[in-house]
Amino acid sequence: MGSNPHANGGKLMRPLVLPDFRSHAVVLPTPGSVRAAATATLGSYLKEAMALNIGASNMRLFGPDETASNRLQAVYDVTGKTWMAETKPNDTDLSQDGRVMEVLSEHLCQGWLEGYLLTGRHGLFSCYEAFVHIVDSMVNQHAKWLKTTRAIPWRKPIASLNYLLTSHVWRQDHNGSSHQDPGFLDHVANKTAEVARIYLPPDANCLLSVADHCLRSRDYLNVIVAGKQPEWQWLTIDEAVRHCTIGAGIWEWASDKDEPDVVLACAGDVPTLETLAAAMLLREYVPDIRIRLVNVVDLMVLQPQSEHPHGLDDRAFDAMFTTNRPVIFAFHGFPSLVHRLAYARQGHHNFHVRGYKGEGTTTTPFDMVVMNDLDRYRLALDAIERVPRLKDRVPEETTRYWAMIERHKLYVAEEGDDLPEVRDWRWIR
Repeated sequence: MGSNPHANGGKLMRPLVLPDFRSHAVVLPTPGSVRAAATATLGSYLKEAMALNIGASNMRLFGPDETASNRLQAVYDVTGKTWMAETKPNDTDLSQDGRVMEVLSEHLCQGWLEGYLLTGRHGLFSCYEAFVHIVDSMVNQHAKWLKTTRAIPWRKPIASLNYLLTSHVWRQDHNGSSHQDPGFLDHVANKTAEVARIYLPPDANCLLSVADHCLRSRDYLNVIVAGKQPEWQWLTIDEAVRHCTIGAGIWEWASDKDEPDVVLACAGDVPTLETLAAAMLLREYVPDIRIRLVNVVDLMVLQPQSEHPHGLDDRAFDAMFTTNRPVIFAFHGFPSLVHRLAYARQGHHNFHVRGYKGEGTTTTPFDMVVMNDLDRYRLALDAIERVPRLKDRVPEETTRYWAMIERHKLYVAEEGDDLPEVRDWRWIR
């Protein structure tokens, strides 16, 4: 493969130039006061990044026929899709010198990007979450190659293999079960800790921070999962940078100051929304309940430092999650992954994880979380069931829960939409 992966035709590749991601941030007066589509916000950033690097020809966006569907179409303002064949008058966004590689084959996109990175250049692979599984075996080999080359002195670092997984499991209102599978996270989490990185930004500003970090990184497999639908935003850009730098944190504005009765934790945009809604319900049901809300962006912080370099040390982990309070953890993917990552920590058997259970169909956004027991009403009941001083309330709250679920199901069946109090929910504290 040659001794210099940064050469092209005898000329060294120019370094990647990235814009200030803060200039693309969603302006947020207070948590939950603005809606925005995370990937559309990222698209604005990628548009500027493309413009800054067109002259150097050292950055491309790869995707299986889904760039616009994934809300990244802003890049077409500065570059088109690579197209060498004949064009017709009704063709749009096609160009012989386009920097977007788009074809309906995940295998081709993966192979193109791997080869492109080996030349010393940079890229991002955007894909529907369920279909990135198609390249599982290719990911295996690239991860092994990255690990091996770290021990080869003449092999210089190359840009990381960056995935943006969107159109994800929790928002498939029209496509249904065929498009619902978050299991790529499990696949990547099995790779060596030297290489594997998984990020679940809860909002657009966190996505900007994470994406910029990943594009600047070298020799990793970076997986980012973010939704494309307009959702409530939680952190200012400065708060997002601090939060993503640590990888997890207590959201003080959603938490009580005293020692908590229960820790509500979350990882992923939809689980974050449901967890915040569950916190509001709990304060309505039990006014004196004390809640701590923890959000996880970097999934690998759950592992001990002995297992992963991003893992929180035991003192920081205990301070965040406690050692003697129930933790109700709402997770984007399969619940077993969180259990496995945190399993090596001594004394942490207080995690109760909710996530995707393999239940999927074409339905409303909220009905998807209800089907998988990830909804706010289930999370609130989970908390009440596990706080010792609230045990006498469990029968009453269980009755309330099933009445609410029955009401939800009838409304969805009759109206084809979510209940107004769910659809129009807003964070209030």
